[in-house]
Amino acid sequence: MSVFVPLDADATFATEELRILALWEKGNIFARSVEERPADKAYIFYDGPPFATGLPHYGHLVASTLKDTVPRYWTMRGHRVERRFGWDTHGLPIEMDVEKKLGLKGPGDIRAFGVDKFNEECRAGVLRYVDEWKKTITRVGRWVDFDNDYKTMDLSFMESVWWAFSQLWNKGLIYEGQRVMPYSWRLSTPLSNFEAGLDYRDVDDPALTVKLLLDGTDNEYLLIWTTTPWTLPSNLAVAVGEDIDYVKAHAATDTGERYWMAAALAERTLGKGFVVVEEAKGSALVGKGYTRRQLQSVGAAVCRPQHQRRRQRHHQRPQGPGQRLQARDHQARLPVLLAQRHPAHLQGDAVVLRRRREDPRADGCGQQRGALGAG
Repeated sequence: MSVFVPLDADATFATEELRILALWEKGNIFARSVEERPADKAYIFYDGPPFATGLPHYGHLVASTLKDTVPRYWTMRGHRVERRFGWDTHGLPIEMDVEKKLGLKGPGDIRAFGVDKFNEECRAGVLRYVDEWKKTITRVGRWVDFDNDYKTMDLSFMESVWWAFSQLWNKGLIYEGQRVMPYSWRLSTPLSNFEAGLDYRDVDDPALTVKLLLDGTDNEYLLIWTTTPWTLPSNLAVAVGEDIDYVKAHAATDTGERYWMAAALAERTLGKGFVVVEEAKGSALVGKGYTRRQLQSVGAAVCRPQHQRRRQRHHQRPQGPGQRLQARDHQARLPVLLAQRHPAHLQGDAVVLRRRREDPRADGCGQQRGALGAG
């Protein structure tokens, strides 16, 4: 006789799952799986807690399944595996929610409202979705202890973090470094990659042309085109297409200034009747320097501003006369001249022209990848 109970031909997975969940609850199975293992044979499982300000989604379901599998395995090996659920109650998500609720607009408004009162508002609203989390985590079959949970805003938790940091400090393991970080001008703070991705939007960005004074001259400029002006202050280099034909030219009405740009785009940039003063391959421009302090917006006189549909972090506010383009991504529309480089893409102090192979041909200002542009 089989020890397995025959399944109903009309049974569904969902029905069987609910039956098993009811069996676990009735027999207090999870609690017993912990209590009936010896305390001196513990297996410690560290689980990064989710943000308590958001609802669970499909990404959490995959992670929860993995986080349930490991403790179950060690439980079956005879270990005592306590699994306290945790809540990440720090960071920008709850602060952003409370700011919207109270109509506050940045650190200045928070200080005027009162930091202590603002913190209390955050504490009051941070656990609003606890019941939804309990329901979802239980439904996927994950065993965790919700009754003995912890929160990162608990004093005991925060003190334990500071204690751990002090141990690292005392051992000389803490050092100060530098790195490029996403930054929120509104919140006046660097952002984690997760936080920077919280509020991506489709926006229309103006495309601007900027001129850079070529070293050793007082009237020769490199033209770069960009849609991320906030990266220009950190610019370190400009890129050219090694095999692309470039010209130094001026418009029919000579203002005394000379502009380096792709030969294929000279008429579109300067208009009919432009005058070519010099021609060169991109390889001949490699190594030349320019003065970054001379960033000036050329505007419609060189190339009318275009608008490009793109994904942008809402936290970043465009500032300055031009903006970054990357030759290797969908944002790199290079209608005029060169591609700039900033610290996120180039290491070192030298400001030099760098090589890049691209097609200078275009069907419209801002509608091709080639020549020179901002990167």
